[in-house]
Amino acid sequence: MSYTVEKIGGTSMTAFDAVLDNIILKPSNPYQRVFVVSAYGGMTDALLECKRTGKPGVYQKIAQGESDWPKALNELEQRMLLINEQQFADPMVRLEADEFIQTRLSQAKSCIESILKACEFGQFVQADYLPDLREFLASLGEAHSAFNTALKLNNIGINARFVDLSGWNTAEPLPLDEVIDNAFEGIDIAQELPIVTGYAYCQEGLMKTYDRGYSEMTFSRIAVRIGAQSAIIHKEYHLSSADPRIVGPERVHPMGVTNYDVAAELARLGMEAIHPNAAAGLKDQGITLYVKNTFEPDHAGSCIADVQAPDSARVEIVAGKAKAFALHLAEVTSQSNFSQQFERQLTALQIRSIGQESDGCGMTVYLHGKSDQMDRLVEQLQASSPELAITLRTVALVAAIGAHIDCADVVSRGVKALVANDIDVLSVQAKLDDITVQYAIAEQDYAAAVCTLHQALIESSTVQEGRQVTQAA
Repeated sequence: MSYTVEKIGGTSMTAFDAVLDNIILKPSNPYQRVFVVSAYGGMTDALLECKRTGKPGVYQKIAQGESDWPKALNELEQRMLLINEQQFADPMVRLEADEFIQTRLSQAKSCIESILKACEFGQFVQADYLPDLREFLASLGEAHSAFNTALKLNNIGINARFVDLSGWNTAEPLPLDEVIDNAFEGIDIAQELPIVTGYAYCQEGLMKTYDRGYSEMTFSRIAVRIGAQSAIIHKEYHLSSADPRIVGPERVHPMGVTNYDVAAELARLGMEAIHPNAAAGLKDQGITLYVKNTFEPDHAGSCIADVQAPDSARVEIVAGKAKAFALHLAEVTSQSNFSQQFERQLTALQIRSIGQESDGCGMTVYLHGKSDQMDRLVEQLQASSPELAITLRTVALVAAIGAHIDCADVVSRGVKALVANDIDVLSVQAKLDDITVQYAIAEQDYAAAVCTLHQALIESSTVQEGRQVTQAA
């Protein structure tokens, strides 16, 4: 029996009618699938902090010692109840949905109050509880959406089962694989449709490693543990040759078939294809991953498989980071154990490295994080190594990525196109694996650089290939 594990993103979950019609009810047989659902759009932001702006949610208010976190939690409850009202026309069914999430939120509030009360005594330190509290709060979003989905499906005649991996009221966490195995024991996927929380409570502490990408790891491990033939991620957009919001939807196209090396490069730059560790499990088991657009159900989408690089070199996608930090460290080679110490500092400050390059004068590390985190990093580096010459500047990174590219040609054509459009190139880095060429540019030139490189490296190549096919015919 072949199974498919499918993950539905938060923005798609908010448009649940489309999810129902285009995904769950699309095949004549809804079974032999497992659905891993994210929280409804904006819910995890309200529970933790806004991923885009950093605006504090319930967790951050608690972490920062703000007293109005109960108000934020109450506002969140009202938003969840409004979603329930929109989801369920039958008042009795809506009452069941309301009682579920209200009970969870009430228990969560009592738990938080008990923790904060205990921390008024010197023997208990609030910082020790914050990582667990973050996971505890995050789980509420996925529990809400998964319970609602299973309830909705059962009421239209589908034998759905709510599979709660959040560990609610669980005393001791188990390894993730064991959590999954226990949850799926006794479930007949051929006759039941499991609706699974994207968050899983386990010994590994998924948020400590993956932060907001935890649902991808849950999704990946379920696919591996149940022996899925394929895995599908449903998003509100295609995995396209560039961001259509920047380049224009009429100029981009879905990537089609690519491999896991390209997916890993996209993840490095922060694009939400799939976390590298989650992808590794699928790759090792030979599970093909599809990324599909929720609102175009008949489109094949993009396919990520464990395939070799194609014979013909081509750039598949232009992606990047609109704001990054270039940290130049001079004469670091003379510092004993500097690299290990530097990595520990990045981890402690929750700063992510997205590449580095070296020259005779030292190295430049490209980092993703907040400005205050960068300031603290520079202070720590200067305090521990006063002799270091440190330069920090804001940049943008744009990368041309493909399963097999001609790096020399991409460097040449890319730089030429950027310069022709009055975009200064601060540095260029080409990887030896023929997958990525990365350009560092001024932050304000990001959108223009993406458009320029997409036109020069993808659109012009597509036109040229079309001409060659026409001539051959």
